[in-house]
Amino acid sequence: MTQQPFELPHFYMPYPARLNPHVDEARAHSTQWARDMGMLEGSGIWEQSDLDAHDYGLLCAYTHPDCDGPALSLITDWYVWVFFFDDHFLEIFKRTQDRAGGKAYLDRLPLFMPMDLSTPMPEPQNPVEAGLADLWTRTVPSMSADWRRRFAVATEHLLNESLWELSNINEGRIANPVEYIEMRRKVGGAPWSAGLVEYATAEVPPSVAASRPLRVLMETFSDGVHLRNDLFSYQREVEEEGELSNGVLVLETFFGCTTQEAADTVNDVLTSRLHQFEHTALTEVPALALEQGLPPHEVTAVAKYTQGLQDWQSGGHEWHMRSSRYMNARAETTKPWQGLTGPGTSAADVGALLAAAGAERLRAYTHVPYQKVGPSLLPDFHMPFELELSPHLEGARSRLTDWVNAMGILQEGVWDEDKLAAYDLPLCAAGLDPDATPEALDLSSQWLAWGTYGDDYYPLVFGHRRDLAAARLTTARLSACMPVDGEEAVVPLNAMERALTDLWARTTARMTPDQRRTLKAAIDVMTESWVWELSNQLQNRIPDPVDYLEMRRATFGADLTMSLCRMGHGAAVPPEVYRSGPVRSLENAAVDYACLLNDVFSYQKEIEYEGEIHNAILVVQNFFGIDYPTALGVVHDLMTQRMQQFEHVAAHELPVVYDDFALSAEAREVMQGYVVDLQNWMAGILNWHREVDRYKADWLSGRAHGFLPDRAPVVPVG
Repeated sequence: MTQQPFELPHFYMPYPARLNPHVDEARAHSTQWARDMGMLEGSGIWEQSDLDAHDYGLLCAYTHPDCDGPALSLITDWYVWVFFFDDHFLEIFKRTQDRAGGKAYLDRLPLFMPMDLSTPMPEPQNPVEAGLADLWTRTVPSMSADWRRRFAVATEHLLNESLWELSNINEGRIANPVEYIEMRRKVGGAPWSAGLVEYATAEVPPSVAASRPLRVLMETFSDGVHLRNDLFSYQREVEEEGELSNGVLVLETFFGCTTQEAADTVNDVLTSRLHQFEHTALTEVPALALEQGLPPHEVTAVAKYTQGLQDWQSGGHEWHMRSSRYMNARAETTKPWQGLTGPGTSAADVGALLAAAGAERLRAYTHVPYQKVGPSLLPDFHMPFELELSPHLEGARSRLTDWVNAMGILQEGVWDEDKLAAYDLPLCAAGLDPDATPEALDLSSQWLAWGTYGDDYYPLVFGHRRDLAAARLTTARLSACMPVDGEEAVVPLNAMERALTDLWARTTARMTPDQRRTLKAAIDVMTESWVWELSNQLQNRIPDPVDYLEMRRATFGADLTMSLCRMGHGAAVPPEVYRSGPVRSLENAAVDYACLLNDVFSYQKEIEYEGEIHNAILVVQNFFGIDYPTALGVVHDLMTQRMQQFEHVAAHELPVVYDDFALSAEAREVMQGYVVDLQNWMAGILNWHREVDRYKADWLSGRAHGFLPDRAPVVPVG
């Protein structure tokens, strides 16, 4: 290789790697298996020397140190297959930029992963298909149906999102940081690796597999694996292969900095993600086990799985330090833990751990609340879409006041009529849906009022009392206010429950149970995220940047908004279209723009008057150790990139989705209407923030956040 483009940073890795004693057995088995599948001589991709040099047996022996010989051999075969797929897809489709051929190739692969093994598979046409058919048949009989489903989905994401990489190569386009983190999880395959960790250790109980703590464990594990790989593989991927999907290149482009500075920043993000993994494992996972009443064997299974993910991190690092596949010359060596020698101990450095990582971790807990920051600084926002307002706005204002009074929202010590007027939520609704009927505009205004009230209520009532238990009880009761299939709803005890019960009945009257279930899940995500915010508030913990941005979508009610937007779309658009990568990318770009916009406008309100820590500008300040104006610049740049991504997806990626799914003319028209809905949504939210008093310094100085002096808040206790 030529000269290294940067010096590898000092990695945070507090757990020494351990080597599985069955490593030689796995090496020998996987070599013969690769030859049997046609992956070696004659494949045009690998020779024996390539497989020997990459040493996937060593990778799996380091990342799965405790499983037996047969399990290690099977897992190693999976990794041989996935790396062969990566190189095969690169050579056949990425180098030739053959997207049509790549899609046809990928469309066949799910046929080799049937949920029921009695389902016949087609005859394999290449080594990738042959390998997948063999591995699936050998692996899934010992795993539950829930695991099969999750592992098949992760495998399909790993395969299908390669088209996203291929599209970016075709366009010469480098992703923005948020887009990159999201897509890298799927393309990079770490969620898929997490499925094999379950195979090697213990299955995650289905009752908690989709919970936030287990999802965060998997996602932080994924980000750690991928960002580490990006650092080691930058030279091969970017300089030799022309790849654009590399975190160092993404940050180098976004910040306009040197390669070395970008590499150091990637390592900072990697360290932060590992800290988040540890925080989740030590705080959120035990709390989840108690809340769900998991029996001892399921608690043990979760613990083994968590340990397995941790082992993968340290083992994967050790392999990267040794494999010829990666840039690892002059990697910083460290002193091993005292008393430990030999393979697997090179990453453990007590001094560096305490001096660097410890200081970074501590900084997240040392923010001083209620600092005077002055009026929020407002940059020149990039907004390419024209504002339209509903002609029914004025009537909606008076009708909302009547509804809020009828629900009792102004009698609980959190809001009064002055606050309601200052928030002018019908103005927001009028911009979100300018074509709404008066009835639809009222419903939208009321949902916005309910969500905004809840967002104010949780930190003020429960945060003030430091009462996380009451917040969890309230969240459970709110969920019970939304019957899906004829079950009896709870009797409302306060204004928030009364308002949700009323909104739910009117909104879902003509919905199917599945549609109600989707909407309820969206609202549950939002209310549960308020508890997450409260938990951080009680710990005075500024969130990790990636975790913050992803949870911000939930606290903002993005899933609820999208569900309501789609209500009128009917059956013309298949559900799988909404689940496709480009549509999710479009929605997330729009939501992130709106979330970051809110953080910019609300900075003074939240930091100075509310003692809040959930603000993107504060998160960026804390992470990079920079001042407010500089952090605002970073957030504003990210907002602009998210808007540009929205425009890019709408113009270039959605037409490909329409063709891939062979959508009818009616469905294409519906989807184009959805794009316009999201454009109105963003323009309306920007206009609302600019116009209302809620975020203005003069109004804030006279209405410092707090309980109304003459009213006590009502907290449900049953």
